[in-house]
Amino acid sequence: MGRVAAPHGVRGALKIKPLSAAPDALLHYKTWWLRLRDGDFAAYRVRSAREHGDSLVAELAGLESREAAFALRGAEIAVPREALPQPGNDEYYQGDLIGIHVVNREGVELGLLQDFVESGAHPIARVVDAAGVERLIPWVDAYIDGVDAAERRMDVDWPAET
Repeated sequence: MGRVAAPHGVRGALKIKPLSAAPDALLHYKTWWLRLRDGDFAAYRVRSAREHGDSLVAELAGLESREAAFALRGAEIAVPREALPQPGNDEYYQGDLIGIHVVNREGVELGLLQDFVESGAHPIARVVDAAGVERLIPWVDAYIDGVDAAERRMDVDWPAET
């Protein structure tokens, strides 16, 4: 839902780059989970958080110095899945789509959705097939025909040839 961009000030506050559709979404949670450089997650209680331009500024319990905040630079911020609201019709959390089979209109399986790349305008689905061929498919109505989450399948208007 966000990423630690940099320390903010000298008392351990963090400047956060929001990564969700609603930039203020993280402000609604009292505990954030940060994925540290070793890949492990650690829970931090949010003492205070506020919007600051296109970023957030947050103070987390246990971070008392600029050096401690600097050590978290680049950490991803998440909240427990069960704390998130249920998505609406035709809405999905990106994480729920990882590993889904991607099939084009001709019925050719293009691979599995590995992750999403943020482009600024819209997300881009990164699909990789068994041979390691990578396809970057813009997440826009022109290319995404539909998602069947129960069947773990996404239909796209995208050529098999790269």
